[in-house]
Amino acid sequence: MNVLVVGGAGFIGSHLTERLLAEGHAVDVVDLLTSGSLSNLADARSLGGNLKIHTLDAGADELQALVAMRSPDVIYHLAVLPPGVPAEHCAGDAMRSTLAVLEAARSLGEVKVVVALSAVTLYGDVPAKDQPVKESQPWNPVGVHGVITRALADLLAMYREQHSVEFTALAMANVYGPRQRADAGVVGAFANALQEGITPMMHGDGRQTRDFLFIDDAVDALVRGAHKGSGLVVNVGTGVATSIRDLWALMAGPDGRAPSPSPRRQHDVSRFVLSPTRARIHLAWAPWTELTVGLRGIGDRPRGRRPSDA
Repeated sequence: MNVLVVGGAGFIGSHLTERLLAEGHAVDVVDLLTSGSLSNLADARSLGGNLKIHTLDAGADELQALVAMRSPDVIYHLAVLPPGVPAEHCAGDAMRSTLAVLEAARSLGEVKVVVALSAVTLYGDVPAKDQPVKESQPWNPVGVHGVITRALADLLAMYREQHSVEFTALAMANVYGPRQRADAGVVGAFANALQEGITPMMHGDGRQTRDFLFIDDAVDALVRGAHKGSGLVVNVGTGVATSIRDLWALMAGPDGRAPSPSPRRQHDVSRFVLSPTRARIHLAWAPWTELTVGLRGIGDRPRGRRPSDA
């Protein structure tokens, strides 16, 4: 199978690229390297498979030429709204790149498009009685990121209806794991604090909850989305809610210093956890990595130094 991964040098994209190469697929990575890095692909390049890397803006005209030349069976779009990038800096690029991917798929025909979206920005603040969040929950976008995410989901549905472009949109929980940048999620931020021996920042009182999904589980859902879940938005989460305070306690252990308090951020969702029921039915997928297992080795302290020594 020929696969094109837009955003393949990023956190999730690089892990997906490794999995695809290990399974014997030919992979073309498209990445402008603004938030991704070639170093993320070091392990993928060492696998010796059929990997080509294109430093290319996914919204540029050259994408259609590349798709026509490489004729992929599946296009993964993982660079929709890069975490840690202000919405006003990436909203236009998100729409432009998604349209370019969909147009390329339409012109070639018989190409499946798989897109990763942020579930928490799409669903917003959901009442406790409606959690874990199911796909039937009305979308209540959070901030500019959420509005753009909803627009992208609508765009996918429109291209399927009017141009027969098949898609699967995965509404992902908070993905964490190796290679996650410090500005790309709370696990990455906490891991960086532990590695540097500094006090992390905690927004609000830390009682807000999230659904934390290990990178290997997320990649498995993406791989299954290449052949399953067509025309659907599918939640990909664990069904387990963890507070930010408890997450820090798990990562720092009993000798970790208390995080520095910070005002709660605007549009910060109070509680959030996803139901994986539709994913089980339509992707034949279920999470298997418990949080305590996934966190092992992430944020290991330097030898002879504890966070409280800083």
